Amino acid sequence: MTKLLVTGADGQLGRSLRHIFDNEPQLAVTYIDIDRLDLTDKSAVDTFFDNARYDIVINCAAYTAVDLAEKNEVVCSHINTDAVRNIAEAARRHQTKVIHISTDYVFNGKNFMPYAENDVPDPQSIYGRTKLEGETVLKAYCPQSIIIRTSWLYSEWGNNFMKTMCRLGDQKQEIGVVCDQIGTPTYAHDLAAAIYSIIKAEQWHPGIFHFSNEGVASWYDFAVAIMHHAHKDCRVNPITTKEYPTDARRPHYSVLSKAKIKTTYGLTIPHWEESLRKCINNYLQL
Repeated sequence: MTKLLVTGADGQLGRSLRHIFDNEPQLAVTYIDIDRLDLTDKSAVDTFFDNARYDIVINCAAYTAVDLAEKNEVVCSHINTDAVRNIAEAARRHQTKVIHISTDYVFNGKNFMPYAENDVPDPQSIYGRTKLEGETVLKAYCPQSIIIRTSWLYSEWGNNFMKTMCRLGDQKQEIGVVCDQIGTPTYAHDLAAAIYSIIKAEQWHPGIFHFSNEGVASWYDFAVAIMHHAHKDCRVNPITTKEYPTDARRPHYSVLSKAKIKTTYGLTIPHWEESLRKCINNYLQL
């Protein structure tokens, strides 16, 4: 029996993990969110870990409001960096393995080829910087941890771009969406399935891995596909980043190379539009 702790359990990835793990009798999983444990409270985290033993912690907790982070740096840093330090210290003390979720926003977006795990990070926003600091802290305390960087996460649950587009598709006849930021959407269920493959693997492979769905898209491409598969009669017009200014700078190109995780764990990763179709079908049935 493998004992798991999932933090950020009420978020998109946490709920996707629950959907998979609850059907696996060989796993004993504890799910926690802010209402059960404040991860920024070191004393509370220490007590929590002292009272229970886990084989693996999967840290899905994060401050992900990219633009709000520019005005709330202290709060963002507490959650994305300090909380990770608290988890890492407790995990090291109890020899607990850690799987931590990070982001494509650790890169500056100036590449024109998919980013590999050993490419030099250069975050352009407070969100990206605090996530990179969280990675650094975790590697310092738990060098045997696994860090998974992902991009453009969406699901049937929580707040995300897919659900926003579906809502706007019902409310508006046309919208403008940025066409010059390039990346890859990631269906949370597919990321959860990849994490399950890591847990099931016979050997633990510490280090950084990149995961998203296959393929490349702009936010405009993503929006057009959402409207199509959700059968929304809303016209999507391409606009530039300059036409849609935001508080946080975003990378113009943040496609991630999945070669390492596919080779290490033998994963077959679906194309983003195939997964989008599945997600929308599930969402419309909720």
